[in-house]
Amino acid sequence: MHWLDWAAVGAYFLVMLLIGVWSHRRVDDVSDYFTGGGRMPWWLTGISHHMSGYSAAVFVAYAAVAYTYGITVYVWAFLPLALGTGVGAWLFAPRWNRLRRRFRVASPLEYLARRYDVPTQQALAWSGALLKVFDVAAKWASVAVLLKVFTGMSMTHGILLTGIVTLLYCTVGGLWADALTEFGQFVIQGVAALAMMGVVLDRLGGISGLGTLWHRLPSGHTQPLVGPYTAGFLTAYVVVKLFEYNGGMWNLAQRYMATDSPRGARRSAALSAALYLVWPAVLLLPAVAAPVLMPHIGDPQQTYALMAQSYLPAGLVGLTLAGMFSHTMAMASSDANAISAVVTRDILPALLPGFRGASTERGLRAARVVTVLFITVSMVVAIEADHFGGVLGIIVGMVAAVMGPISIPMLLGLLPAFRRCGPRAALTSWALGLGGYFLVKYGVDGASQTAVVVTPLVTSLVVYAGLGLLLPEPDAGADAVVEAVSAPDPVPDAAVARPVTEQA
Repeated sequence: MHWLDWAAVGAYFLVMLLIGVWSHRRVDDVSDYFTGGGRMPWWLTGISHHMSGYSAAVFVAYAAVAYTYGITVYVWAFLPLALGTGVGAWLFAPRWNRLRRRFRVASPLEYLARRYDVPTQQALAWSGALLKVFDVAAKWASVAVLLKVFTGMSMTHGILLTGIVTLLYCTVGGLWADALTEFGQFVIQGVAALAMMGVVLDRLGGISGLGTLWHRLPSGHTQPLVGPYTAGFLTAYVVVKLFEYNGGMWNLAQRYMATDSPRGARRSAALSAALYLVWPAVLLLPAVAAPVLMPHIGDPQQTYALMAQSYLPAGLVGLTLAGMFSHTMAMASSDANAISAVVTRDILPALLPGFRGASTERGLRAARVVTVLFITVSMVVAIEADHFGGVLGIIVGMVAAVMGPISIPMLLGLLPAFRRCGPRAALTSWALGLGGYFLVKYGVDGASQTAVVVTPLVTSLVVYAGLGLLLPEPDAGADAVVEAVSAPDPVPDAAVARPVTEQA
């Protein structure tokens, strides 16, 4: 790369670190570290929610699908995000905010001990934390692929560089650092993506060339569903993302908890949904057009990076690389914060009873140590990502498939219709859903991608709802939780006092 490109990347890393240092001043206790003290404006949490939802995998794994299959990647991978987040704006976002305000929780799983019981909380916490290690590892591997193409840096060194920079700013600044860096990353990535789209349109002959592009693409590239991406796969993916992007991915629930009111949480989700509807189409247009402009790319995962190197002038290449970094660092840092919240608030108090009365200083120290450990372990797994199916294999074949059993008891447990689903329904649906995944994934030869995603989701959903209907477990404590998060606020949002933060 040209020295201007290195300067752009270096300046990006420096700004991220400075934001982390500034955010450190806003963190006084665990509530500030994990939920921003409930003081974040809705537009900031909306952009943060959006940026935390996808990573450099967009420019590696999803760009490869766009190059190989065409527009189907937008239909099955991103329309479900817009739809699921839009539904969640009405159904889940306000409930997460009320959960923080009315129960003073700082972790998305903290309420599960009251809604179900401690064993259920621990089962979801441990399995979810393990899953996120692999999810974030896939993101580190994605950005390392890009670094290798742009700079020749080895995969291991690329993973370590990105992980260490992320580790520094998110450890000191907590959720405030995550949200503010994600806003900066959104701006940087926006400039880079628009520049890339402009160059591609110019190569196609301008706006008129965009109109004729669809007739020049290879056969099947304009089909909404093609190859392994069937209608059944799309249906399952929509349901998975409904749960995942409304709290099953814990860091996204934190964004709703961090707003100052349920109305703010709803507006935050609506903004994120609108961005998912529009922005991925801008990001993926170059990869969709690549078979026309660069028809002989050997490794489709390198599509976006090779186009940037070939078409963009010095300086913009570095800015584009920084934009690609931004998605991975946004998601990984927010995941690290969420995992730290779950371990500090849910797992450690159950394992170490003496930790329940920990001081503010001890709680913050534990939160930062857990963040360091999580990012370190995920980097180690990323170095061996190929052993787990590569980037897309982890994101779709593992994370999407296993997300249902983990998130269904947590999300549906907030809704009045499922108030009679108790610990038995939650734990059984979790166990059988995960069992279904391992059975299909490793016990059935030649199982389709659709079967791998659908089986655990349907199993968990049917078992949870069925046991709640056939063997209800009425509980006054569970009813109180559901009623508290479902009832509207008794006073206007502006009149609600700032929540009292909780000692760790």
